[in-house]
This record gives sequence, structure tokens and C-alpha cells, in this order.
Amino acid sequence: MAKTNKRHIPRRLRIFFIFAVILSALAILMKTQVIRINQFFIKDGSVVGADIARYQGDVNMEKLSGEGIQFLYIKATEGSSHTDIRFEENMQKAREAGMPAGAYHFFSMDSSGAKQAQHYIETVGDLNGCLCPAVDVEFYGDKQDNPPPAESVRAELHAFLATLEEEYHVKPVIYCGRAILDAYIDDTFDDYPFWIRSVYAPVRFATGHKWTIWQYTDHGRLEGYSGIETHIDLDVLHPDTELDDLIVQ
Repeated sequence: MAKTNKRHIPRRLRIFFIFAVILSALAILMKTQVIRINQFFIKDGSVVGADIARYQGDVNMEKLSGEGIQFLYIKATEGSSHTDIRFEENMQKAREAGMPAGAYHFFSMDSSGAKQAQHYIETVGDLNGCLCPAVDVEFYGDKQDNPPPAESVRAELHAFLATLEEEYHVKPVIYCGRAILDAYIDDTFDDYPFWIRSVYAPVRFATGHKWTIWQYTDHGRLEGYSGIETHIDLDVLHPDTELDDLIVQ
């Protein structure tokens, strides 16, 4: 019987191949959040919060508090005219429950920053005793494939932030992820506090950017809400920051 020629694969190459397959599988599992490694980086005693909008429906603040939520950011406005239909209800419930809460704005790259700020101010009103205002800057629609010019986005974001700072006498928090950091933030807004989205890996590995709040998952599951969205975004305060540092006086 003739012997077959078997091609010998070096042991190092086999090990490299197996290692590459494992890393690829791990990356996919992390990307889909089947494996959620960020939870292992949240230390005992950390100040954990959540951000909510109309998608969470009816929110029970006492239940959220009982599940370890210590602060909230509540969606208030978007662009120059849209208001979240649950904003007033959610803020009122937070006040009644004694839950520290702030109002956030979803920033539009298609309208004036000053007009957006005015819409926020008219909707939110007095923030004394609340967490400082926050602005959510992220790509939407086709913006990631067709990003607006950096100069125009920065100019309108500056106008938005300056208007709110003049109104509330505090620097607003900027929420963003790696893509926005790279495209628009750079070192232009370094004197503002940052709320960094990094849901696939720990923030210090994913961005290396300074942060005050870290959104560590968008797949949280709690019992204190009943909307169409079954998940909730969870956040953690930087260990060197106190909630009182973010309160508007």
C-alpha cells in the first residue's frame, strides 16, 4: 500500500492559529456582549447610575434604588425642537424619590448649537440641586458614513456648551464614544468633564481618555422599568469624583 504524504505543520504555527481563533471568537463574544467583561472592572462600593429615556416606559425610582442605582441621567431634549415625552414625569419621580438626577440633550449636527441650548433651557428650567447638564454627542442616521466637517460640529458644540454654562454656571458633561472622540473632540474640549461610552472593553483600554462617568454597558437588566426596551444603560462614577461634585448649586 502506498504511503500518503502528510504535510507537517510546525507546532508554533498550530499554536498561533489556535490562539488567533480563540482571540477572534472572544472579540465576537465581547462585541455582541455575550461576554460582558466590563462588569468585572466595577469595584464594590462604586457609585453606579443609569441613563433613561422614553424607551424605558414607566420607571419605578424606588426599585431602581433598591437595585443599586445611585444616580440617573434622564433624556430631556434632542435637536432644537424635540422633547422626550417622559422627561417631566421622570424628573418629578426622581425628585420625589430623592434620586440624584440630571437632564441630558441629544446633540444634532444639523441645527444651531445656540438654538439647541435654548430649547434645552426652556424645557429643563432650573437645575439647582440636580446633576449638571449633559450633552450626548454621537453619530446618527448616515452621519458615520458621511461625517459632517469637524470645524462646523465643534463650533456648534462650543456654542451649545457656552450657552448652557452661562445659564447654569457649571460646565456640562460631554457624553461620547471613541468614534466621536477621534472625529471631533481631540483636545478641543479638554476642560469639560467627560461621560465616556465604552461597552465592549474597560474605558481606560478602549479610549485612554480622561473620564468622569463611564457607560460600561448598554445591556443592563433591572426590574424598575416597563418600557419597550428591555435593556438599560448602566454607568459608573470615576472613583476620584463625588456625586456632590456634579450638583448644580
